[in-house]
Amino acid sequence: MTATGEQTQPAVTMAERTVSAIFKEKEQVDNVIRRLLDRGVSRDDISVIGKNFHSETKIAGFLTKKDVILGGLKQGAIFGSLFGSALGLLTGVGVLFVPFVGTLVAAGPIGAALLGAATGAIAGSAGAGLASALATLGMPEDKATIYQTRIEAGDFMVGIEVPANKSGEIQLLLESAGGEEVHINETPLPRFGKGQIEDSSHLSPEIRSHLSEDAQRLFIANYNSELAQSGDESKAEHHAWDVVREQFEQDENGIWSKSKMTV
Repeated sequence: MTATGEQTQPAVTMAERTVSAIFKEKEQVDNVIRRLLDRGVSRDDISVIGKNFHSETKIAGFLTKKDVILGGLKQGAIFGSLFGSALGLLTGVGVLFVPFVGTLVAAGPIGAALLGAATGAIAGSAGAGLASALATLGMPEDKATIYQTRIEAGDFMVGIEVPANKSGEIQLLLESAGGEEVHINETPLPRFGKGQIEDSSHLSPEIRSHLSEDAQRLFIANYNSELAQSGDESKAEHHAWDVVREQFEQDENGIWSKSKMTV
């Protein structure tokens, strides 16, 4: 079977390195995602960043800084149908605003890192630009700067987490699919959202900066409650944001601080 059906090969496991490349065309990204999935790479280990996935839709007005999705990544199938690409085959897609670059669509674990999962720590570096965030994730600064420049110009980044003994094979696959500026990080991307949140200091900067202290406490309580029941970090984060939105409104600065609850 192909990537659109059941995989015929077991998924690659034990990620130890991250192989990344820049692609000029969205069609190249679609093609390489399907090739990776057919090769047995888990969709959970594939990341994509780009600006122009929404160019074929009529929702560009929605993708503004005010409308950044702070509540975690949405399911790939939803965004895949909107953006009309192989992003729908991945596990999660989010929209975020990065200074100096603009609004980005980010899929996979790198999206969670940049957007700031509930207990993530990388989101703060994204406030200084994409190059700073990529450098924080282990990419050399000169290469990170090139990646930011290319993405800002409309190109796309694809990153794959693989075992060390698979990095050469994946590098060749990316190059054969048209990938440029191929780079191998010696570490995989950090994974966030593991375990209970003890206090507000464990919230990512992106989440903490958009919640009042009362909203932070509400978020944490509902995150931990849902996580204890479901064991699913993504579900817990969505639930926590849903409760915040039910009980608070945003103020003029975009902070969820105005309680809807009557005394």
